[in-house]
Amino acid sequence: MNPSPTVIDLLIEARWVVPVEPHAVVLDDHAVAIHEGNIVAIVPISEARTLYTPRERVELAEHALIPGLINAHTHNPMTLMRGLADDLPLMTWLQQHIWPAEGRVMGPEFIRDGVELAVAEMIRGGTTCANENYFFPDVIASTYQSMGFRAVVGLPVIEFPSPWAKTRDEYFARAEQVHHDLKGDSLITTSFVPHAPYTVSDESFERIREQSAQWDIPVHLHTHETAQEVEESIRDHGMRPLERLQRLGIINERLIAVHMTQLTDGEIAMCAAAGVSVVHCPESNLKLASGFCPAEKLRAAGVNVAIGTDGCASNNDLDMFGEMRTAALLAKAVASDAAAFDAAFALRAATLNGAMAMGLGDRVGSIEVGKRADLAAIRLDDLETQPLYHVASQLVYSTGRHQVSDVWIDGKRKLAGNVLVDVDVDGIRAKARRWRDIIAAGDVQ
Repeated sequence: MNPSPTVIDLLIEARWVVPVEPHAVVLDDHAVAIHEGNIVAIVPISEARTLYTPRERVELAEHALIPGLINAHTHNPMTLMRGLADDLPLMTWLQQHIWPAEGRVMGPEFIRDGVELAVAEMIRGGTTCANENYFFPDVIASTYQSMGFRAVVGLPVIEFPSPWAKTRDEYFARAEQVHHDLKGDSLITTSFVPHAPYTVSDESFERIREQSAQWDIPVHLHTHETAQEVEESIRDHGMRPLERLQRLGIINERLIAVHMTQLTDGEIAMCAAAGVSVVHCPESNLKLASGFCPAEKLRAAGVNVAIGTDGCASNNDLDMFGEMRTAALLAKAVASDAAAFDAAFALRAATLNGAMAMGLGDRVGSIEVGKRADLAAIRLDDLETQPLYHVASQLVYSTGRHQVSDVWIDGKRKLAGNVLVDVDVDGIRAKARRWRDIIAAGDVQ
């Protein structure tokens, strides 16, 4: 006598399931069973229908089901500065346009509205988790919580005053309070986000080293972004930034090093040995002419390489499908090797590797039993993705984010048939236009 089917919350049946782990595997005609936000089984559809009675069944006849994409480096409140100061080099862009604009508008309302806009854009593009790096982490966290979005929220440290904190001691005190308040949250965790080696002192880095070890949280840091940064570090400290960070004890398995366009082979080996994760932001680096991250060399050395968009002020979007494609193509050109950074690895870099960098590898980033159900469904029957020979290649080299049809975070539906769930799209649009008027009125381009 056959046992009765198990009642579960959700059964998603897909033409293809791309779990990411095991690597480069594509499962034909499989279903993912989900209960209380957990993935409880990945089995053929015919078997799933005998094993489970779902409260909700979703049939995806022409779709690939993938882990939700993970944006491993972004400044989401800056979505409200999209297109503000284009076609400028990094330091001119920062010092003459972005920092002055932030000084005029930065505050809780600006932060909240920017994150709301970013979350709506990310969900529509299949992204379910972000590694956030900006001021007012308390407001950022509460906005992510209200929208049901997963994130690692950065605790900022920088040597000059901001609307968030005025002194070094205040930055650390407020960081401790936010970290404490978020402890145990199901969707939000924290990291330290010292801005960059050129804006953070040795004393602050030493305190970050101690606190990040005590709290067991990552350190999320821009570094080796430009040749100018490296030259100025040699001038001011007598050494390159990574050497300085190593002497300060920051080079370890908790470090998320972002950009990394200026690297020697010795520095790559050091990062590999220490367990450093590197976030490749190809489109931002290209747009700001910052340089080329040697992503394939890092991958070959065993470094955990993830992908991020950076903020919309320097990208100008949060499109992880576009970022995957650019990362793969650029890596091939930089390595002079057409086989470099292949499609399966690009998808892994945009999912599981990001989760591992952020300390979430045991929760999300792949479709595995026991993990939380952060998932995205992508239609592959559009003309732009026909004919279809290899699913992973099509996802990386042909697919556009408009093909994302459905998204779940923690087992909850966030996008249904291309429509955002419980999101006030008109309200978000109106707020964005209001901030455009405010910012443009004070801009001096």
